Amino acid sequence: MATDANAHHYQSTDGLNLFYRDFGGQNDGTPIICLPGLTRNSRDFEEFAITLSDRRRVLTVDFRGRGFSDHDPTWQNYHPGTYVGDVWTLLDTLDIHGIIVVGTSLGGLCAMAMAAQHPERIAGVVINDIGPEINPAGLARVQEYTGRLPPVMSWEEAAQQTKEIYGHWLPDLSHAAFDQLARRGYRENDVGVPQLDIDANIGRAVREVGPQKGDPWALFDALRDVPTTLLWGVLSDILTDDIVAKMTARKPDLEVVPVPNRGHVPLLDEPACLAAIDEFLQRVP
Repeated sequence: MATDANAHHYQSTDGLNLFYRDFGGQNDGTPIICLPGLTRNSRDFEEFAITLSDRRRVLTVDFRGRGFSDHDPTWQNYHPGTYVGDVWTLLDTLDIHGIIVVGTSLGGLCAMAMAAQHPERIAGVVINDIGPEINPAGLARVQEYTGRLPPVMSWEEAAQQTKEIYGHWLPDLSHAAFDQLARRGYRENDVGVPQLDIDANIGRAVREVGPQKGDPWALFDALRDVPTTLLWGVLSDILTDDIVAKMTARKPDLEVVPVPNRGHVPLLDEPACLAAIDEFLQRVP
């Protein structure tokens, strides 16, 4: 269990114990909430949140089934609609009415849904390598490995497995960087062996629940009047150049930031990402 001073829990509406971290709560300005990717958790945002916490309050969350949040006994609940509901519950619990959402992959889809549900509460959005349309080849890749990876027996094996999954999309990462990425996505069990820090049933949900109801482009259209920056890993097999073109056609003021030498997804420590987010926060008070 995380024991740092920023670590907290709250209750979902269906009784799960869900985890978040809270940085820089003394700061003025619109707070930021960071929403992770499908198989990831709040630890991906830790350094990012610390960097921003001298200027803004930053929340990072573990979706249900990940990290220090409870697993859901009903696996069919692992879908964006549930995650969005959990985020609203957290924000209501903390009495936060206006928010900037930084969403990586799945988290970016949740940001669009949040804007569609309560546009008056969304001050701005940073979307990390996702759009309302997902390239089928990339989707098939994610569906194939999620919840199906073989167990590892050491941190060295965890780092190697992480490189096997992400190495093509993060071609310049060092061994030490892959070890760090692994330590964000795995956690030691009771006997000290690293395990993926997700409920394996998330993979089942990805493969069996099917697409969500409604038009995902309509969710994107909810960002029409919302300041939005899109971080695009130019090597991505999830967010392709044709999808980016469709997004800019529908939202001409979309700020598109190509991130070189990155696929799905940029890690948010790249100079292009940090510069774009600095500029974004100057526009969104």
